Amino acid sequence: MNAIPPVVRAGGMCRTEQPAFTLDSGCVLRPWEQQDVDVLVGSCHDPDIQMWNRPGLLSLDQARARIVRWGERWLSEQAAIWAIAPVAGARPVGLIGLGDLDLAAGDAELLYWLLPEGRGRGLMVEATVRISRWALDDLGLHRLRITHSVANPASCRVATAAGFLLEGTMRSALLHADGWHDEHLHARVQGDQ
Repeated sequence: MNAIPPVVRAGGMCRTEQPAFTLDSGCVLRPWEQQDVDVLVGSCHDPDIQMWNRPGLLSLDQARARIVRWGERWLSEQAAIWAIAPVAGARPVGLIGLGDLDLAAGDAELLYWLLPEGRGRGLMVEATVRISRWALDDLGLHRLRITHSVANPASCRVATAAGFLLEGTMRSALLHADGWHDEHLHARVQGDQ
């Protein structure tokens, strides 16, 4: 029996620098930089980010280390994390990325959050569509998924508006500060419109 070939061969990411993208709105998706460390620390104090993303509280040193780790995870092809800035050179107002990245299997999980100053204007939908296009069309993944608590309707609206079909509900799938939450599973695959 022949082995199944990888969907994306090793080296498909790490041989290039992590790209930056300018969205139609003028917002920029770019790798996190050490100058963003205070934004990352501050994000951990936002009640919505704390509730839905469970980042824990970060010190400045821990945030610096996390930004370094994100760069290392790009090079090891395990994740791709971007800062969302309202314009080039501005402080980030959010994060978007691919976690649980498996090039050989051709899939990843999309993750995201926005600070209050980035919410309510469709920015996350636009960013999700752009990163999805890059992941599926340029990188060559086959499937992307988004999971979120069923108690988080804002995340559900983002997933749906970005073309991620609701596939079902995973019961008692993730522990949050207030207990176990059921989670919606959304996905987008190659060929979806």
